[in-house]
Amino acid sequence: MSIAQSLLPEFDQEMANTRKTLERVPEDKFSWKPHDKSASLGALARHLGTLPEWGRDTIKMDSFDIAPGGVPMAQPPLPASRKELLERFDQGVREFRAALASATDEHMGKPWALKSNGHTLFSIPRGACLRTWVLSHMVHHRAQLGVYLRLNDVPVPAIYGPSADESGM
Repeated sequence: MSIAQSLLPEFDQEMANTRKTLERVPEDKFSWKPHDKSASLGALARHLGTLPEWGRDTIKMDSFDIAPGGVPMAQPPLPASRKELLERFDQGVREFRAALASATDEHMGKPWALKSNGHTLFSIPRGACLRTWVLSHMVHHRAQLGVYLRLNDVPVPAIYGPSADESGM
């Protein structure tokens, strides 16, 4: 079994769990923040919702520059609605899955680099980047979003087992 084929079941599970969480994001709370240093609920949901695009790009590109020409990349605008958030997420998931399903072991073993203004911040095998900087990164931010939901009295979905709001059955 190829590296990509072995990742697909995990991919499908994590994308489904992430979508369940994003479906709960209350549109009227996009600007809510638990702390001044925290991202807003809308910004966190946007970041989580666009992480599949990072996965697609990690497979398709050999590097990504977060500050090309020394200018930090602009954040995409906040979604106007939960529907827009989910549509972008779903499109990213489809594109990421297609790219992952067709990736060879040789391609997954090639170096991938994160850069800033042309300078390499780190370089690791593409497969390791997908696991750490896309899938684990997504799980991390999904957990943050779950806390945001809890603090806003929005039922938290069952993910790996029951939540206090759902039996998981």
